[in-house]
Amino acid sequence: MAALIPAAGMGTRLGESKPKAFVEVGGSTLLERSVAAARESGVIDDIVVAVPEELLDRAQQLVPAARVVVGGAERSDSVRAALAVTDAELVLVHDAARPLTPPALFVAVVDALRCGDAAVVPGLPVADTLKRVDDAQFVTDTVDRSILRAVQTPQGFAAELLRRAHAGAQDATDDAGLVEALGVGVHVIDGDAMAFKVTTPFDLRLARLLA
Repeated sequence: MAALIPAAGMGTRLGESKPKAFVEVGGSTLLERSVAAARESGVIDDIVVAVPEELLDRAQQLVPAARVVVGGAERSDSVRAALAVTDAELVLVHDAARPLTPPALFVAVVDALRCGDAAVVPGLPVADTLKRVDDAQFVTDTVDRSILRAVQTPQGFAAELLRRAHAGAQDATDDAGLVEALGVGVHVIDGDAMAFKVTTPFDLRLARLLA
């Protein structure tokens, strides 16, 4: 079982001077925390991290237990680079920007894969009321939130399925979206609030407070 961690993005919305994965939370970088969660789960045999080329050596120092490869300009490029160097039959893709993800969530995704699912994602019910708006920002209708889920990582896949999905890559905000484009069903399991993504300065403050 391999965990692929794309960590080459700059994270411009965060407003930091370094790539997001190398920002610290509670004395450790987001990258270190994400790799540690994968290791502590006890279900991961191989961890591959994709980082900017200029930070290759730095990443290897931070996460010596992982294999480090050069990532790309887009998240999908980094996932493909990590996927290319593993021969695992099952893989998890996890955002480095989710540093507080509990190891138990990795276990839950792996369990679902081992029970026969080809694609598994954790997700949370949506708490806010959601409105669909037009170009002028007027509400057109209220969306039924009971059928919606806010999807997280780690996301689990049969490796060959993920390779096929990336080979015909279209625009998608996550790997599950690429798999969906193939017409393959994606199973949603219960997510965890601690697996939130650090995207904005507020998210970073929250992560530091919780850490």
